[in-house]
Amino acid sequence: MTFPAPVIGVIMGSDSDLPTMEKAIAVCQQFDVGWEVAIVSAHRTPQRMVNYAQTAHERGLKVIIAGAGGAAHLPGMVASLTPLPVIGVPVATRHLQGVDSLYSIVQMPRGIPVATVAIGNAQNAGLLAIQILGSHDETLLKKVQSYRQELEQMVLNKQENLDKLGYEAYLQGMKG
Repeated sequence: MTFPAPVIGVIMGSDSDLPTMEKAIAVCQQFDVGWEVAIVSAHRTPQRMVNYAQTAHERGLKVIIAGAGGAAHLPGMVASLTPLPVIGVPVATRHLQGVDSLYSIVQMPRGIPVATVAIGNAQNAGLLAIQILGSHDETLLKKVQSYRQELEQMVLNKQENLDKLGYEAYLQGMKG
């Protein structure tokens, strides 16, 4: 089995972030886009982080998705070290449910942007990375458009079912 060369880097500060970040990997797989995954801690392996960020574009990466919880310095530090777009994923924490991570990632200083998605929403980070790549790849752009049409059809099917059943029976069906 051959895999496409990695163009999206999915990194996280700890292996405990992997259950969140696997959703970004799943999107890469769904769109048949090459990806790599790595544990790169801004605090525990700072030299590894610097090397990863500074060489990412030389290794063929086009976008980096960085997930982090707590102080959540990884996305911002990586963004400061690479010319590539960085998408930050705030990972939920036990005490503050990821609000601390969200604030840390979204409050970047002027000149060093990090695109930020909702707490725990690595799927949207993956989709945003795919859209960034699709802006320069017609085949991938068509896949994004097809995906959006599938989302539209899903909503229309739900509305049709709601109209047919009425809201009470529809709710009962949702409850299972």
